[in-house]
Amino acid sequence: MARQRAFDRDTALESALREFWRHGYEATSIAALTAAMGIRPPSLYAAFGDKRRLFEEAVRRYQETYGAFTTRALAEEPTGRQAIERVLREAAAEYASEEHPRGCLIISAAVNCGPESAEVEELLRGFREQAKAAVKRRIDDDVAARLIPADTDTAGLAGFYASMIQGMSAQSRDGAGHEELLRIATLAMSAWPAATGD
Repeated sequence: MARQRAFDRDTALESALREFWRHGYEATSIAALTAAMGIRPPSLYAAFGDKRRLFEEAVRRYQETYGAFTTRALAEEPTGRQAIERVLREAAAEYASEEHPRGCLIISAAVNCGPESAEVEELLRGFREQAKAAVKRRIDDDVAARLIPADTDTAGLAGFYASMIQGMSAQSRDGAGHEELLRIATLAMSAWPAATGD
């Protein structure tokens, strides 16, 4: 019996990530994945389990690489306003980059899923809700620091910025370039509450 040729697992995972990113979870077949990864189906199952587990691993890789700019910005900037403005500006650059598929995997990979992929939809929805909660925490920080009014609807504002980020992802997949997305980001910041003046 011929021995299966070894493959680079990390390279194969990156190829799978890009297939899911480009086409979405449900539209990406095992045949397309194995072709992109340069392996045969038995090797995929042996190394990654099934398609669902491969997708989950691809999502983790995405969050640690291409999508990590959001977590960094929210953690590193001194104020909520600066953090959210940085997220929007970096999203404009990242989503329009020609170095990888357009938009955000977490936003777009389960857009057209049927009932059989409900768990995948729920997985990605959970990540989006976590990101929105992180944005809200930074807005709450600015309220606590008296940088914006105490009666600011922080949940509503977090939802607004989450919607802007999701919209920018969709616009980029429709062909919007960096400059166009940057204009959207700049306009989005005009919704930021006026400083308290204290």
